[in-house]
Amino acid sequence: MNHQQFQLADLARLVQGECVGQADLQLRGLASLEHATSQDLAFVNVDKYLEQAQNSQAGALIVTAELKAQLSSHQNFIVVANPYLAFAILTHVFEKKQTQRGIESTAQIHPSAVIAEDAYIGHYVVIGENCVVGSNTIINSHAQIDDGVEIGKDCFIDAHVTLTGETKVGDRVRIHANTVVGSEGFGFAPYQGKWNRIAQLGSVRIGDDVRIGSNCSIDRGALDDTILENGVIIDNLVQIAHNVHIGENTAIAATCGIAGSTTIGKNCILAGACGVAGHLHITDNVTLTGMSMVTNNITEPGTYSSGMGLLPNQQWKRTVVRLRQLADVPLTQVMKRLDHMQSQIESIESTFKLRK
Repeated sequence: MNHQQFQLADLARLVQGECVGQADLQLRGLASLEHATSQDLAFVNVDKYLEQAQNSQAGALIVTAELKAQLSSHQNFIVVANPYLAFAILTHVFEKKQTQRGIESTAQIHPSAVIAEDAYIGHYVVIGENCVVGSNTIINSHAQIDDGVEIGKDCFIDAHVTLTGETKVGDRVRIHANTVVGSEGFGFAPYQGKWNRIAQLGSVRIGDDVRIGSNCSIDRGALDDTILENGVIIDNLVQIAHNVHIGENTAIAATCGIAGSTTIGKNCILAGACGVAGHLHITDNVTLTGMSMVTNNITEPGTYSSGMGLLPNQQWKRTVVRLRQLADVPLTQVMKRLDHMQSQIESIESTFKLRK
């Protein structure tokens, strides 16, 4: 916990907001509306939290001008156009920073590796031949940085991360614990009932400002590289197979799996547990809702779903039976029945109109 305190006016300046109330109010941190104390700052971004905000003990609130007008029980505010964005910015102010720099005595670094003087290399880190670690980058304990890996500046590589396959990492990249980047892709050639391993000769290229969660696996390419462009954010427990290309600012939630040689465009969102088959193309600005399974190319922006929503168990069983029955009926026959029913409805409507 960061126990440093900040004045309300200073925090308002950091988010280019208007300070209303006690400018020199000392605040020690950010908190939820429910648990905030008089020394905490909380935020309100939609009307549905107004009642909770009225009852909050927060010392100050981050709000819009419209929301401020409805909060008569509070006196201290930071007024901004986007409270959630202001909250996100201020989390970095109150975040506990890792200040260690230098190389721990238990780290093993090959003489050919180039390590910036202001980097931090934690205990039992192993760094191989011809690696590069950029300025102000932090590599925590037990990380494995294999030969030829390059890491940019201001990066954070958490404990037990493995970077292999000559992976190239841009600037301001965060990779969290136990993730493996550059591991062997899942490539095999079937012949005479056996799987023949294909050596993976590509690499992984990660752009700037990428965030990768914990326990992810990002495979190196078979020939060409696996690519994550600038601004991609990835949750925990995500599998990205060889030769996948993910466009700028795409977000991928936990437990998604993306099969090999698939291209995903810019500004896409994959909600939790989505699956994407291999060798597909998904265009820019596509959102997949949770547990969607993509088996064909998506060429138009928009929101797509394929998972079945939650139902009571008995209702779900009946639905599955009906789906199976429907699958046994040729589609043309179903369409003919629907057309016939439509004709009957129109005939009945016409009869009623004549009687009137």
